[in-house]
Parts: sequence; C-alpha cells; structure tokens
Amino acid sequence: MSVAKIIEVNASSKTSIEDAVRSGIKKVAETVKGIQGAWINETKVVTDGDGNVTEWRVNLRITFLVQ
Repeated sequence: MSVAKIIEVNASSKTSIEDAVRSGIKKVAETVKGIQGAWINETKVVTDGDGNVTEWRVNLRITFLVQ
C-alpha cells in the first residue's frame, strides 16, 4: 500500500509562471524524495505603477510518496 502526502508551497519568478513552478518544485526536491506531481492552486502577479508584470507568484500543492 502506498501513502501520499501533500504540502503547500509558494514560489515566485521574475520571468514566467513556468519558471516559478519549476523553481518551487526544484527547491522542494532538495529535501523531499518521491515527488509525484503538483497542482497550481493559485496564480498571482506583482505589477509596477504602469501595470507591467514584474513578478509571477504561484501557490503549489506538491504530492509525494511517504517512505
């Protein structure tokens, strides 16, 4: 029988949503083994005074198998 656990993390990137997701998963993978996947729970942006996007932020739910 397998048991999975879900953790929630926030990650950000100045370039793209995809980069924010990759960096978040990569950072978690430094200490968590057996990552199976992730859901993007929420996406946010930070803008400057002119309405330009300066940072992408994602809230991820990452699933991994419990050893």
